[in-house]
Amino acid sequence: MFTAIVFVLTIGCAWRMLPRSFGVAVPTAHRRFADWTKAGLWTRIHHAVLDRLGEQGLVDWSRLTTRWERHARHYLAFATLATALTCCKKLPT
Repeated sequence: MFTAIVFVLTIGCAWRMLPRSFGVAVPTAHRRFADWTKAGLWTRIHHAVLDRLGEQGLVDWSRLTTRWERHARHYLAFATLATALTCCKKLPT
Protein backbone atom coordinates (compact mmCIF):
# COMPACT_ATOMS: atom_id res chain seq x y z
CA MET A 1 0.00 0.00 0.00
CA PHE A 2 2.69 2.47 1.04
CA THR A 3 4.72 1.76 -2.11
CA ALA A 4 1.69 2.33 -4.33
CA ILE A 5 1.02 5.70 -2.70
CA VAL A 6 4.68 6.70 -2.95
CA PHE A 7 4.60 5.74 -6.64
CA VAL A 8 1.64 8.02 -7.38
CA LEU A 9 3.10 10.91 -5.38
CA THR A 10 6.61 10.73 -6.82
CA ILE A 11 5.67 9.98 -10.43
CA GLY A 12 2.88 12.54 -10.40
CA CYS A 13 0.39 10.38 -12.25
CA ALA A 14 -3.34 10.38 -11.65
CA TRP A 15 -4.58 7.85 -9.13
CA ARG A 16 -6.45 6.04 -11.89
CA MET A 17 -3.11 5.33 -13.59
CA LEU A 18 -1.79 3.32 -10.62
CA PRO A 19 -0.45 0.07 -12.11
CA ARG A 20 -2.27 -3.11 -11.10
CA SER A 21 1.10 -4.67 -10.30
CA PHE A 22 0.99 -2.94 -6.91
CA GLY A 23 -1.87 -5.24 -5.98
CA VAL A 24 -4.08 -2.55 -4.50
CA ALA A 25 -7.30 -1.05 -5.81
CA VAL A 26 -7.15 2.63 -6.73
CA PRO A 27 -10.01 3.67 -4.41
CA THR A 28 -8.35 1.83 -1.52
CA ALA A 29 -4.96 3.45 -2.15
CA HIS A 30 -6.50 6.90 -2.45
CA ARG A 31 -8.63 6.43 0.67
CA ARG A 32 -5.59 5.28 2.67
CA PHE A 33 -3.59 8.27 1.36
CA ALA A 34 -6.39 10.61 2.47
CA ASP A 35 -6.60 8.92 5.89
CA TRP A 36 -2.84 9.08 6.39
CA THR A 37 -2.76 12.72 5.28
CA LYS A 38 -5.53 13.60 7.72
CA ALA A 39 -3.69 11.74 10.49
CA GLY A 40 -0.50 13.73 9.84
CA LEU A 41 1.60 10.75 8.76
CA TRP A 42 3.55 12.62 6.09
CA THR A 43 4.56 15.37 8.50
CA ARG A 44 5.70 12.79 11.05
CA ILE A 45 7.78 11.01 8.38
CA HIS A 46 9.28 14.34 7.34
CA HIS A 47 10.22 15.22 10.92
CA ALA A 48 11.65 11.75 11.58
CA VAL A 49 13.84 11.94 8.47
CA LEU A 50 15.01 15.46 9.31
CA ASP A 51 15.76 14.40 12.90
CA ARG A 52 17.81 11.44 11.72
CA LEU A 53 19.69 13.46 9.14
CA GLY A 54 20.22 16.28 11.64
CA GLU A 55 21.70 13.87 14.18
CA GLN A 56 24.21 12.81 11.52
CA GLY A 57 25.03 16.39 10.53
CA LEU A 58 23.55 15.93 7.07
CA VAL A 59 21.09 18.85 7.18
CA ASP A 60 22.09 22.44 6.51
CA TRP A 61 19.63 24.05 8.93
CA SER A 62 20.55 27.52 7.68
CA ARG A 63 18.84 26.70 4.37
CA LEU A 64 15.67 25.20 5.86
CA THR A 65 12.47 27.12 5.10
CA THR A 66 8.89 26.85 6.22
CA ARG A 67 7.53 27.79 2.80
CA TRP A 68 5.77 24.42 2.61
CA GLU A 69 3.34 25.61 5.26
CA ARG A 70 1.68 27.85 2.67
CA HIS A 71 0.86 25.03 0.24
CA ALA A 72 -2.13 22.77 -0.02
CA ARG A 73 -2.31 19.64 2.09
CA HIS A 74 -1.81 17.27 -0.87
CA TYR A 75 1.22 19.18 -2.08
CA LEU A 76 2.60 18.97 1.45
CA ALA A 77 2.19 15.20 1.40
CA PHE A 78 3.97 14.95 -1.94
CA ALA A 79 6.78 17.33 -0.99
CA THR A 80 7.32 15.68 2.36
CA LEU A 81 7.47 12.22 0.90
CA ALA A 82 9.69 13.26 -1.99
CA THR A 83 12.07 14.95 0.45
CA ALA A 84 12.09 11.92 2.70
CA LEU A 85 12.81 9.55 -0.16
CA THR A 86 15.53 11.79 -1.58
CA CYS A 87 17.21 12.26 1.79
CA CYS A 88 17.05 8.58 2.67
CA LYS A 89 18.98 7.68 -0.47
CA LYS A 90 21.90 9.75 0.84
CA LEU A 91 22.09 8.07 4.24
CA PRO A 92 25.29 6.14 4.92
CA THR A 93 24.86 2.39 4.95
